[in-house]
Amino acid sequence: MTQKIHPQAGPGGRGLRLGRIAGVTVTLDWSLLIIFALITLALASGPLPSWHPDWPPALVLLTAVTAAVAFIASVLAHELSHAVVGRRFGIEVRHITLFVFGGMAHMEEEPRAWRAELAMAVAGPLMSLALGLACLFLAVLVTEPLEVKPDDQSAVFAALGPVATILFWLGPVNILIGVFNMVPGFPLDGGRVLRALLWGATGDLLRATRWAAGAGQAFGWLLIASGIAMIFGMQVPVFGSGLVAGLWIAVIGWFLNNAAQMSYQRVFVQEGLGDIPITRVMHRDFVEVLPHSTVERFVDEHLLGYSQRAFPVVVDDRLLGLVCLADVRQLPRERRAETRVSEIMTPYEQLHTLSPQDQASDAVALLAEHRVNQLPVVEGGRILGLVTREDILKWLALRRGSTSLGR
Repeated sequence: MTQKIHPQAGPGGRGLRLGRIAGVTVTLDWSLLIIFALITLALASGPLPSWHPDWPPALVLLTAVTAAVAFIASVLAHELSHAVVGRRFGIEVRHITLFVFGGMAHMEEEPRAWRAELAMAVAGPLMSLALGLACLFLAVLVTEPLEVKPDDQSAVFAALGPVATILFWLGPVNILIGVFNMVPGFPLDGGRVLRALLWGATGDLLRATRWAAGAGQAFGWLLIASGIAMIFGMQVPVFGSGLVAGLWIAVIGWFLNNAAQMSYQRVFVQEGLGDIPITRVMHRDFVEVLPHSTVERFVDEHLLGYSQRAFPVVVDDRLLGLVCLADVRQLPRERRAETRVSEIMTPYEQLHTLSPQDQASDAVALLAEHRVNQLPVVEGGRILGLVTREDILKWLALRRGSTSLGR
């Protein structure tokens, strides 16, 4: 899966940074621990003891943990293939995040041509399919000749060693990943393939994205409905039945549904804003506050007196930080009269900022990436303006006559 991200934005800010592979920074989101634990527990409590009843518990657990690590490495290889192919088409991917629903390669810009989108999208599923076939081939190579009947599956599995067992499990799993990602629903890889083909046929990126995202939302709702049916004991083709499995399928469907909607909104905004500089969108009529002002005075004279959400803390035209209602809420009411604004503000060094050379689309990416409501536009340490979500919506309403991207 791929996603556009602001060039300066990190891969999400949470998790463990593994380092750089082929020039790409790889981060493991903490939510990935859920998948690691589920795979380990599922294998250690089900298939492995069933296949190898003579194995000691320590060997079963070690094999399960190794299989979980190999699965995560397979997902990473899938995402790296997106990055490598994208680079050949001039699409820079500097961050990859692995999280509970798989992986995400963060693009710094959307593909400029449908052929680039197509090549980058198919790279991931092809890598997964190649890994799956390679695992099965290696499993056959490392398996010694078996003196059991081929139709006796339990005896065949029992005769396998730990390495062959992992490879025989990992092969079909990678093939399944490749097939699932080719479902034609945006933002899955298959959805991006569909968008690329529609884009090439119509020449309209926004329309192609709307259709592909619609297919993605439909697939998401199908998964949600299937998951609910499984929770209530119904047997669903391919997925089966069961409370845990049904809940997981429903959650995946919910995630894909939201991701499809957000992906369309992102393209809608990008197309609507075009190459508009941030200085055209930001507002300059903001109110400043002095760092030595008390929090009580700040509340009475600024928070209650203006509709502005965040207030730049400035001295001699230098931006020191931002202070807002959330900062005040963290301070006990009885301390407001004695506490200075400088003590509760977010310092300049911790702020996400824009420069006058940035575009309005960069602001949209940063606002979404860091989940903030406003960003200061700064040059040489001096604040020039503030840009908010409302500023973006207002511009889109005036330029396109619609704010259907939501609030």
